[in-house]
Amino acid sequence: MAARFVVDLTSKPNPLPHAWEHTVGSCHAPLGLRADWQEQLRGVHEELGFRHVRFHGILSDDVGTLVRHEQALLHSFHNIDVVYDALIDMGVRPFVELSFMPSAIASGDRTVFRYGANVTPPRGVSYWQALIRRLAEHWIERYGKTEVGRWYFEVWNEPNLEEFWAGTRKNYFDLYRATARVLEEAHPDLRIGGPATAQNAWIAEFLEFCEREDVPVDFVTTHHYPTDVVGGPGEDTEASLAKVPRGILRTQAMRARREAGEKELYYTEWNTSADQRDPLHDQSYAAAFVAKTVLDVCDVVDGYAFWTFSDIFEEKYFPSLPFHGGFGLLTIHGVPKPTYRAFELLHDLGEERYAVDGDHQTVDAWAVRRDRELTVLLTNHAMPRQPISREAVRIEIQGTRASPKAVIRRIDEEHANPVTAWHAMGAPEYPSRRQVDELIEASEIRTEGVAIERADGRVGLTVELPPHAVAAITIPVL
Repeated sequence: MAARFVVDLTSKPNPLPHAWEHTVGSCHAPLGLRADWQEQLRGVHEELGFRHVRFHGILSDDVGTLVRHEQALLHSFHNIDVVYDALIDMGVRPFVELSFMPSAIASGDRTVFRYGANVTPPRGVSYWQALIRRLAEHWIERYGKTEVGRWYFEVWNEPNLEEFWAGTRKNYFDLYRATARVLEEAHPDLRIGGPATAQNAWIAEFLEFCEREDVPVDFVTTHHYPTDVVGGPGEDTEASLAKVPRGILRTQAMRARREAGEKELYYTEWNTSADQRDPLHDQSYAAAFVAKTVLDVCDVVDGYAFWTFSDIFEEKYFPSLPFHGGFGLLTIHGVPKPTYRAFELLHDLGEERYAVDGDHQTVDAWAVRRDRELTVLLTNHAMPRQPISREAVRIEIQGTRASPKAVIRRIDEEHANPVTAWHAMGAPEYPSRRQVDELIEASEIRTEGVAIERADGRVGLTVELPPHAVAAITIPVL
């Protein structure tokens, strides 16, 4: 079936909320003390528009928020203040994940990740409440009620998974209740939410608990990855993804939206897979997946936090290889991956979305207007090992007297793809500064002219779209 899409600019547009720019993810709090982490976050804020950042472990022992010294409990908020001060200075706000358990007040010694994050409930809820109360009061004093009132407070991370929570669902609900009550007492305008689950779990049960117990809840958070519901023992990520229906994340988000009801819904983690060593994360496949998914769900969710903005990430170990399949939009050296460039194209979109008439098995099209420019964003995407081919895509725009100066920006195997350049230079594990500069240059999006035809208030053009590609065609319109 040929790919043909028609846009009628005389029709009424709908809003295009940039929900994907609300928040972006990172690894854990101590990385926020690094100069390169801060530099990369500043860049994605300025170039991609991300407004909040979420990461694990502000309460973990390696931050030093609460420790036991001899017989005394000692608080030290200096390290997290350094991180949050840097965020505020660059115009980014925290999406506060209240985790993990300080070992000084933990009920057990089970941990997760290389950095030993304690995942057990508190040995007494009063200890936890005292910590949260003191933290909230400290932040209000340091940053002011108005500023802290713009933050989001999320209780824990993925408590439905044994890896991240040694207690029961009831234990988590009790922890949430204790936390929400303390934050409400600290200031009624603080925004609190949960259940911060993996796999879209517990949403209905969590909201029913909060209503029954009269517990404050301002928003719902959860996570999802396309690999959540597939895969068998020993099966690799690509084989698992091959079984996943195209568009699965929209399907899951629609279900979560129904369960959340009128509450704001934030996905505080998602990516093309949950594998932190997935080669596809570094390739144009991921860019096409990201662009399609973001535009599929942006009218369903209030925030959609990609996990993560950087490969400066150490849950297993800190890597040295520039392209190792990490979650990040940027490599450890700050080289933008194709996914970064996808978010760049998305950020450039306006906020008036026109309906697009047309359907194709692998090609999707969105038409978005900003002032006197219309951008038609195209993706050619299929799950791994599924049929996909190069497509000639025909676009027709009705109701405009357009300028003949249309341009196209591409992300695919041959465009904005630094991993290819890295292999061409011999795949150095420790690239020189000159080589890093060359990789950054190879990642850049180029702007090319594209021929258009004009007749009787219509504009037409045809472009070639290779497999696993993103293309943005921008046309001045009157």
